[in-house]
Order: sequence, then structure tokens, then C-alpha cells
Amino acid sequence: MTKLSRILLNWYHKHGRTNMPWRDHPDPYAVWVSEIMLQQTRVETVIPYFEKWMKLFPNIKALANASEHDVLNAWEGLGYYSRARNLHKAAKIVTSKFNGELPRDLTDLRSLPGIGRYTVGAIASISFGMDEPTLDGNLRRVFARLFDVDVFADSPVGEKILWELAAQNLPKGQAGDYNQALMDLGATICVPKNPRCLICPLMEICEARKNGTQELRPVLKPKKLAPHYVHAAGVIINRGRVLLAQRPADGLLGGMWEFPNGRVVENPAKELTKVLNAAYRLKVKRKEAVGVVQHAYTHFKVTVHAYLCESAPIPKNKNLKWVRLIELDDYPMGKVDRQIAEMIKK
Repeated sequence: MTKLSRILLNWYHKHGRTNMPWRDHPDPYAVWVSEIMLQQTRVETVIPYFEKWMKLFPNIKALANASEHDVLNAWEGLGYYSRARNLHKAAKIVTSKFNGELPRDLTDLRSLPGIGRYTVGAIASISFGMDEPTLDGNLRRVFARLFDVDVFADSPVGEKILWELAAQNLPKGQAGDYNQALMDLGATICVPKNPRCLICPLMEICEARKNGTQELRPVLKPKKLAPHYVHAAGVIINRGRVLLAQRPADGLLGGMWEFPNGRVVENPAKELTKVLNAAYRLKVKRKEAVGVVQHAYTHFKVTVHAYLCESAPIPKNKNLKWVRLIELDDYPMGKVDRQIAEMIKK
């Protein structure tokens, strides 16, 4: 056991986070769900979603037998919906191919949709007791600072170095605690900005701290300026029902429901009728404005101008559906469309 892992484990056993329900019983399914939910999402946000999910889908077979509609509905609000779709796809594969149990063979485990090297390491170490390292954003930051790694952490070279450091310091037989200790350290002390070095158990052996470079690590490639798009959306209501469109299964917000919309160039109000006709063959007459919603996705920003509309008879389209206003909550939507739905319900 290295000095790093010994100090880290001692700290973890005294100060590790205990408020996370998936740590009470490290069942492989629970660990898998939690790790997927925690990707790019904070713990405090995940906990209520995790508890709700486990009540709805208590095991892999229950998830496999659920409809995609119910899966997306349970995930609504967490974002990055491909995570939910991949969980659902993987659950079906595990049920049919592995009798409803996550495989212990790491090659089989990594072959499942949405499970990469990091998730494999987490499940294998925490649930199966295997001596496997793992590396997420928190752990990249911790190791980049501990060893003052001055190459891009998100480059192939940087990834290789950091994975090797994680493996070299892994204590045999205690990989689960080691990985969770690193997660906790990165989430509570070795945070991205203003790291709490003075209370860090590893301060004395941290190379970046010694060199005064902790605020400069990890080294990341500069982010590109996110483009900004403007959309116009039509809220078409008839006899207590509103027209929704279902997004394609693949891609951003795949399978989710939204108000018919399209990207505009200059004037949302004037271009609304044109974009709805082009996208859905809808012939509408614009009425008053409903509101404006802004949202930032990972790689772009969007502003959506929503308008009440009157429509000619709706053409046949399997992706369009009339939904009762009182049933809008039953249809999974992204944050933008959920805000529009709340506006019209008022």
C-alpha cells in the first residue's frame, strides 16, 4: 500500500460521505444506476432521482420490462437523456443474455451501452471487490494535482498518465473504498476552484501544492465558444388538447416530447409559420406570445420564443400527437418545453 492510499483510506473511514443511498447496499445494479446518474450531475440532485428510480425499477428485469416512455419520464430533469436510454437498452441485454445479473467479466460489462472504462471500474471495485481503478472528472483533477501533471488531462497522453497513477496507488483488496475515497476527496476538498488545501489529508504529499500550481491543474484544452440558436415554437391548442411532437429516438433529447418548433434566422414571430410548415407541414396562424425560454446545453445555447397558434387540420404524422392539457406531466420533456408547458397551464 502506498503512502497516498494509506492516508486517503484513513481519511475516508473517518470523513467519507455517508448520505448516499447507494452506499448502504452496494448492489451492482444500484451502483450502476448511481454512477450513470452522477455523470455530470451533482450528488444532491441525484439522490431524489435515484430513490424514485429504485422504487419504479427495483431491479434490472423491472427496468428491462418498462416502456421507454416511463424510463424517460423518471429521468426527466436530470438531462443528458442518452444516459437513460442506454440504461434501458443495457438492462434488456443483461436480462436476455446474462439472466438479469450484471456480468462480472469486464469485457462483457464494457460491451453494454453507456458503460465505459470509468463505470466498469466503479462497478467492478465497489460491487464485485475487484482491484480495478477508475477515473472520472473528480479523480482526474485529484491525480493531476497530486502529481502536478502538466499535460492536457483530457488528451490521450494525459488520460494514459492519470489512469496509470490511479492504478499504481490502488491498494489490493480495498479498491472500492479507495475509488470512493478519491471521489469524495474530489467532490468536497480538491474542488475545481479554490481547493481546500489546508484541510486536505494529502496536502503534505501534493506536488501541485508544493509548487503552487494547484489552481492550474488539471490542464484542460480551452473550450470553444458555444453557439447560440434561436427557435420559434407553436403552442397549438384545440378543445383542451395541445399538439406535441416526438423527437427522433437518436440524438439530443431522443424520444422526448416537445412543442412543434424550428430554428429561425432573424425574427421568431415572422418566421414561425414558415419553420412549422417546413418541419411538420403544419399550417398555422400565429396569435399572442406565450413566453421566452433560454437554456444552455453542453455545446450550445438556445432561446425559444413560444406563441399560441391556430392551425388548419393536422396532417397525418406519426410523430405528432394531441395530448390533453391535464396530461402534459405524463409526457417526458426537456427543460425548455417543460417550462413552456408550465406557462400554458397557468
